[in-house]
Amino acid sequence: MSHGEELLRSKGLRVTRPRLAVLAVLSGGGHLEVDEITRRVRDRLDSVSTQAVYDVLGALTRAGLSRRIEPAGSPARYEARVGDNHHHVVCRGCGVIADIDCAVGAAPCLDPNPTHGFEVDEAEVTFWGLCPACQARRSAEE
Repeated sequence: MSHGEELLRSKGLRVTRPRLAVLAVLSGGGHLEVDEITRRVRDRLDSVSTQAVYDVLGALTRAGLSRRIEPAGSPARYEARVGDNHHHVVCRGCGVIADIDCAVGAAPCLDPNPTHGFEVDEAEVTFWGLCPACQARRSAEE
């Protein structure tokens, strides 16, 4: 049994070729848009619809096998890094996204005050700035 099959079964999900292909694409790392995931899945399978990829991503995200992030002004992106309460830094110039480990320790990482009666279990933090490539471009233009 493959690692992908084990992951799907451990979460009570049926093992299908599209699910295995999406898991394999996500395990390659990165913060991928659905169009890129679909393109890579089509490289692995004979054919798969974009809607099927959306359905698989929804199932994987609900099961905790993928994470959906939506930086402001950007389409949804998906990643395989889950369960560790990490954050992201987004380049304002080119849109590249990188992971940043939790700033202060365990989830929820930040303690809001007041909580307004909520039981807070996670904080989603997005840092914004310029990546090294965009910094170099800016310096070259000055």
